[in-house]
Amino acid sequence: MTRIIMRGCNGKMGQVITNLVKDDADAVIVAGIDLNTSIENDYPVFTSLDECDVDADVVIDFTSTKLLTEMLDWSVKKQVPVVLCTTGYSPEQLAEIDEASKKVALLRSANMSLGINLIMKLVQAATNVLAQAGYDIEIVERHHNQKLDAPSGTALAIADAINEVLNNEYAYKYDRSTERAKREKKEIGLSAVRGGTIVGEHEIIFAGTDEVIEIKHTAYSKAIFGKGAVEAAKFLKGQAPGLYNMSQAIKEI
Repeated sequence: MTRIIMRGCNGKMGQVITNLVKDDADAVIVAGIDLNTSIENDYPVFTSLDECDVDADVVIDFTSTKLLTEMLDWSVKKQVPVVLCTTGYSPEQLAEIDEASKKVALLRSANMSLGINLIMKLVQAATNVLAQAGYDIEIVERHHNQKLDAPSGTALAIADAINEVLNNEYAYKYDRSTERAKREKKEIGLSAVRGGTIVGEHEIIFAGTDEVIEIKHTAYSKAIFGKGAVEAAKFLKGQAPGLYNMSQAIKEI
C-alpha cells in the first residue's frame, strides 16, 4: 500500500486524484495540503507541509512552480519522494530539482499520461526504422482555445524523444509560412491547433513514398493525468535518490 500526501488536494487535479485513489486497492491518500480547506475529504487537510504530521511514502504535487523550493526543502528534510506534476519550470528551477534529486527520489514528466509516455517509446521505435528509410516526420497537436503556449510541452517532449534517436541532428520547424522553400530532410515539423474544448490530441506522422504511418493519442479528460500520477507515486515509493521519469515508471507497471 502506497501512502500518499496530495499537495493541492482541493484543486481540480487534486480532486480528480482523490476520487481515483478511492477505487485503488494499492494506494491511499493519508493527508492533503491546500490553502483551501472548505472541501471535505476522507483525509486531514493542512494548509502547509510543515503543519502536516502524517507519515507518508510519497507526495504528489499538483500546485504551482512558485512553490517548488518549499516542496524540495521539505522533501529532502523528511526524505519523502515527490512526484512533480507541475510544468513550466525555469532553467534555474530545473537545476534546483537536479540538485535535490541527489538527496531524495523525485519524478518529473512533461506529461503524466501513461498513454503519452508509451507513445514516446513507440515513436522512438518507429523512428529507428523509418527515418533511415527517408520518411518525413511531422507532429500535429490540438488543444482547447484557452491554452496559452504553442506548441504544447508534450509535443516538444515527443519531438525530443524522436530527436534523441536521431542523435539530435534534426531541427524543429514551427512555421512554414515565413519562407517559400521545400521541406528539409533533417527537420521535424510541429503544428498547433487551438479550438473548442479539446483536452489534448497529439498525432505523429511518418510520411514516406506512397505510404503514411500515423501514431495518435487522444485525451478525453484530465483523469488520465491523475491516473498516471498515482502510478508514478507507486513506482517512486522506496526508490533511491535520483531524478526519475514516467518512462521508467511504465517499465514497472
